[in-house]
Amino acid sequence: MILSRDRILTTHVGSLPRNDKLSDLLVKREAGEAYDQAEMAAEMDKAVTHVVTKQVAAGIDIGNDGEQQRVGFQTYVPARMSGFGGISKRRRGREFEDFPELVASLMRRFPHVSKQQNAPECQAELHYLDVKPLEGEIARFKRIADDQFVEQFMTAPSPGIISSTMLDAYYGSQDKYLTALSREMKNEYHAIYKAGLILQIDAPDLAMDRTMLYRDLDDDGFVKAVERHVRAINEGIEGIPPERVRLHVCYGNWEGPHIYDIPLVKILPALYEAQVGALSIEFANPRHAHEYSAFKTHPLPKDMVLIPGVIETTSNFVEHPEVVARRIEDAVAAIGERERVIAGTDCGFGTFTNREWVIEPAVWLKLAAIRQGADIASRRLWGKSAA
Repeated sequence: MILSRDRILTTHVGSLPRNDKLSDLLVKREAGEAYDQAEMAAEMDKAVTHVVTKQVAAGIDIGNDGEQQRVGFQTYVPARMSGFGGISKRRRGREFEDFPELVASLMRRFPHVSKQQNAPECQAELHYLDVKPLEGEIARFKRIADDQFVEQFMTAPSPGIISSTMLDAYYGSQDKYLTALSREMKNEYHAIYKAGLILQIDAPDLAMDRTMLYRDLDDDGFVKAVERHVRAINEGIEGIPPERVRLHVCYGNWEGPHIYDIPLVKILPALYEAQVGALSIEFANPRHAHEYSAFKTHPLPKDMVLIPGVIETTSNFVEHPEVVARRIEDAVAAIGERERVIAGTDCGFGTFTNREWVIEPAVWLKLAAIRQGADIASRRLWGKSAA
């Protein structure tokens, strides 16, 4: 993993907006409807080329394929693994129950989304079927991106977020289910690593599920659940050098009150147990912008990098570069080393197909603001010699 040696590097969390035609094809594929495979391939080529070009133009150093080839960041998994069927009765977040107006607002805004709440459940022994679809994604991205980024990454969901989205109706315990998911997702994790890409594990379960799957636990009980989820990640990435893995943690990528979110300081020690080289954590979210103080209580391990979210991903406000610079400087002050900070986003911009909070033009302006803010911060942190 490349560090910010002479300037603050820039990245993002992964998903970027998909065009309407590709979105329709992805939803059809997910639903098992007929679609033109040649048309799909052509649209994916077009979409990946578009987002790579836009990332480079915005000044992103560490880029990816924008998850253009997937219907959602975790709900694509049942298409690659046997054992899923039916429909999960996934529990909504606490604030969605307390504020029905929020649910009504979401339904009006996003009437045709992919399978977020009605994803399949685990009904039989899990078996990862074939890495060829993933290898195809990787090959397309590498062919199109070539050497346009300083470093390249690809995302994959954590066992924990798969378990809390596609619920268990077979193994009988969360522990057994997580073990099975770790075993099978290992195929995907290692394929990404072997392809020479940085593996990003998307694990919103490590924070978000305090208000969802584990909402009936107290904070201490949730921390124990986080520790188990982290062990599941470690089982899945065993054999991959930590410096080739980064872990994304968030509180749920929606515009809502977030008043029930767990404080970062309570889960941070459990996050440190992950055998990864970097933590991606949201800090631009106005509910969590103050939480750099958690690093005073629990200092970041010396072998870890912090990727703070310096822009948020649910509104069309474009952060001023000076705001971004100050957020980066806050992160550096909290960690104590400029080299171990890489500027990022709070979450993705296209977490699920047909559910984009931010209009596409604003996405590219927001990514450009990261680069502009990083340049301002770099000049201050390194002086006139900064690149």
